[in-house]
Amino acid sequence: MNGRPVVDVHTHLVPRGWPELSGACGGTGWPWLRIDSERHAMIMVGESEFRPIGAECWDPAVRLADMDEDGVDLQVVSPTPVFFGYDRPAHQAVKVARIFNDLTLETVAAGGDRLIPFCQVPLQDPDAACAELDRCLAAGHAGVEIGNHVGDRDLDDEGVVTFLQHCAAVGAPVFVHPWDMPTGPRLDRWMARWLTGMPAETHLSILSMVLGGVFDRVPQTLRLCFAHGGGSFPYWLGRADNAWWRRGDLVRGRSEHPPSHYTDRFLVDSVVFEPSALRLLVDTLGEDHVVLGSDYPYPLGERPVGQVVHESDFLSDKQRDKLLSGNALGFLGRA
Repeated sequence: MNGRPVVDVHTHLVPRGWPELSGACGGTGWPWLRIDSERHAMIMVGESEFRPIGAECWDPAVRLADMDEDGVDLQVVSPTPVFFGYDRPAHQAVKVARIFNDLTLETVAAGGDRLIPFCQVPLQDPDAACAELDRCLAAGHAGVEIGNHVGDRDLDDEGVVTFLQHCAAVGAPVFVHPWDMPTGPRLDRWMARWLTGMPAETHLSILSMVLGGVFDRVPQTLRLCFAHGGGSFPYWLGRADNAWWRRGDLVRGRSEHPPSHYTDRFLVDSVVFEPSALRLLVDTLGEDHVVLGSDYPYPLGERPVGQVVHESDFLSDKQRDKLLSGNALGFLGRA
């Protein structure tokens, strides 16, 4: 590494070698992996194909070669959300979390100190989630990825707030990723669930933390990052502020301040693909609150990693260094 490392905070893996989950965890309908070749597989849910994946999902050598090609020094490696199991009984979600968390540590170990593992937790049960987080931190995980909701419970749910307070207490960074988007005829074509549902889900979850009063309740030491540029939230922040002031009878909820007051309480990643969109993030949230992220290795992610940051000529060298390195190191507690 020359100077400070370039850090990608948003990547995923799918480890090899996990057992048949119905037998290991109980229940039915778990995802499973159809092996198509040494370098290709398909995540299956029941008999339906969910997502094709390649060796970069499980082979650290492939991942490290791609990092070298893109000039990335460190990767935060998080679970793939389809394995969260939030819709299942907590004891089953505990078991699947343990399986994938332990396999994640085995997978990233071959990457030396360049791959930084984040765990998953059974978020539907706050006590079990806190216990699994503690176990994983002791074992070598550096933080946790959570989904943006648990059924109809959003991030202002009391149980989720309890978990976030625990993350702040133990110093664990939290990466929030959308998952389990709505379905229907209007969303099940053109990958519309990913193109519109994911941005909307992230927007809704940031609003839930703001208007649900979560940022007024959790310590300011909580290190929190939202995927995909914060979804549509940064673009519509003015609309949210206007509604907070003009329809406070309906909108203010438990928040003490308008939404724009809280933009210094979280980070977002840079997976927005266009310099103009990145400029909106920097202008709206501040240069200290945007980190490099790619969504590697999935096809809707950015390759080469960091291209939009490098191509954004409105950034000064100091700002670009923050987005590529400094802000992420702060998020990870390594500044």
